[in-house]
Amino acid sequence: MADAETWIVGATSVLGSALAGTPIEGARLVATCSRHGRAPSDWLRIDVEKPADWEVLAARAPRTVIYCAGICDTERCDENPDFAWTINVDGVSAMLDALPSSTRLVVCSSDHVFSGDGGPYVESTPPDPLGVYGRSRVEAEQRVLARRPDALVVRVALPIGPSRNGRVGFWDWLAYRHRQGLPMTVVDGEARAAVWSTDAAQRVHALAQSDLSGVLHLAATRMSTRPALAAALCRRQGIEPGYRLVERARLGRPHLGCVELHSERPEPLARPLIAVLDERGQLTRPSSRA
Repeated sequence: MADAETWIVGATSVLGSALAGTPIEGARLVATCSRHGRAPSDWLRIDVEKPADWEVLAARAPRTVIYCAGICDTERCDENPDFAWTINVDGVSAMLDALPSSTRLVVCSSDHVFSGDGGPYVESTPPDPLGVYGRSRVEAEQRVLARRPDALVVRVALPIGPSRNGRVGFWDWLAYRHRQGLPMTVVDGEARAAVWSTDAAQRVHALAQSDLSGVLHLAATRMSTRPALAAALCRRQGIEPGYRLVERARLGRPHLGCVELHSERPEPLARPLIAVLDERGQLTRPSSRA
């Protein structure tokens, strides 16, 4: 009997790439990306905002869909809110229209649904997003939960790991801009629940195989500030620190503060993942038991 399909929608993201690269027993992973992305020839091409592109979903009726697609560049979202809404919200709606009722749905959301001016944040904390990106994530979550009450929305903070194109995600962003001699600005005043992308991928796959629904926070064992992350990642990659620190309050637009995710859910799969940084500011090792 052929393995059932698990689709990773948006596999060019840092988390999506880790999900696509994590084998799951009894499942055949099918990675997707937009028609404009560079990807292996066996990946499916889907522009998430186009309903016609989702016809293949209904035809193949995958057992599981893990949805990671979206425009995550907060500055780009603020500059072009209509485009951000089309991808981040309309894309989710198009997927929901086509998704067979038998398909298990897990949607990977973000800690950007919170401002970082309060907290700690649990699943029942009302969202208070600062910008277009966060607001689009909140709207997408609401549409998913309204139409698919059996779906699971997983809020992931900051996955750290390699990217598909070698330029996105904090790890590759630092190395790429260093190689190109481009300026690097790191925000002082931001702290996140940074976790290894491979650990997050293992946990999300396990959640997809469960029957959990609603909202779940993928928390970390400790918070990591953006400057401390930059310093540790530069040391690991042998990069001479050439970034410029800018205080959050001095930025020209709203920016996340300390978004401390916690989970109020009792399930074992809601336990925190190991943080990327330990108490000394040193990089930890990814866990094999996420």
